Amino acid sequence: MEETKGHIHPLTRTMDEIVRIFTELGFEVALGPEIETEHYNFDALNVPKNHPARDMQDTFWIKGVKETVLRTHTSPVQVRFMEKHEPPLRIIVPGKVYRYEATDATHETQFHQVEGLVVGKDVTMAGLKGTLESFFKKLFGDDIKMRMRPSFFPFVEPGVEIDVSCFLCSGTGCNVCKRSGWIEVMGGGMVHPNVLHASGIDPRKYGGFAFGMGVDRLVMAKYGIEDVRLFYSADLRLVNQF
Repeated sequence: MEETKGHIHPLTRTMDEIVRIFTELGFEVALGPEIETEHYNFDALNVPKNHPARDMQDTFWIKGVKETVLRTHTSPVQVRFMEKHEPPLRIIVPGKVYRYEATDATHETQFHQVEGLVVGKDVTMAGLKGTLESFFKKLFGDDIKMRMRPSFFPFVEPGVEIDVSCFLCSGTGCNVCKRSGWIEVMGGGMVHPNVLHASGIDPRKYGGFAFGMGVDRLVMAKYGIEDVRLFYSADLRLVNQF
């Protein structure tokens, strides 16, 4: 009988590669619960009570368990880690997250994120930029380009969206990057003082930067996969390509 060999799923392969790169850059892996309290998922991350992310269309609330949700991002792990450890901190947080939304080619109710956090003295936006440039070059090669655009997230100030030059067309323009030459891959910024304070860290002594990426869409762009739902279809024709 012919021997059948298994294949590593492209999401798992990419998650492992991302974690390996960041550990080589001096980051420690931190993990946390997927069932989370409202405090860690929203309050401690400076998300206001009236923020749209708290609405039922975005969050899975656990029935019968007060103020408990399926985590909508991996950022709660950062707060939990800061509560138990003194700076300097340098962690990477991989894991599954959940959003209550309609599924289509680019949206799923379950997907994967990897977030990073650095806290210490003399932590700057330049440090964030240098860290991510090193990461992208290791992941995609030395020819990759990165840019940062101003944006808003409740847990960082200032905040930025981070784009990289398209992996498929090298920035010349194609369907994947919508002819722009750039692909948005993550958000980041300087950790908001309120988040440091809520985690038991004095923002007058320490600063930090944080970033987070959606792994599913990154894998879609890298390998030209057009529908995110294929990752969860159990169709071996997809997995066997890797």
